[in-house]
Amino acid sequence: MTNLRSVELKAFVPARDFAASLAFYRALGFAVNWEDGNLAYLHHDQCSFLLQNFYVRELAENLMLHLLVEDVDSWWSQLQADGFFDRHPVAQGLQDQPWSMRDFVLLDPSGVLWRIGQNLD
Repeated sequence: MTNLRSVELKAFVPARDFAASLAFYRALGFAVNWEDGNLAYLHHDQCSFLLQNFYVRELAENLMLHLLVEDVDSWWSQLQADGFFDRHPVAQGLQDQPWSMRDFVLLDPSGVLWRIGQNLD
């Protein structure tokens, strides 16, 4: 398999309310490169995913995504300054984890869990 190369892996993230989810991800800092009302391509730097206008509660509430960032404290501070947490409650505040990561946890409008964190030295 040495000749096989991969380019990218994207998750399809469900949305119970497509417009509310788009607003959440834009507020989080993701750019929407393309959308047609049923599917949207979102990215931040080299990270991307597809938001779909499709919802199954069991899927959404069991989907967890992890965004690895360089400086999680700056992400936390920027979201605080932008009033993001006033509109979107934090599931778990910023803290050091026993698995050598500093992170915080958000739930999107559909119940998808996001861990945003950085590796600790």
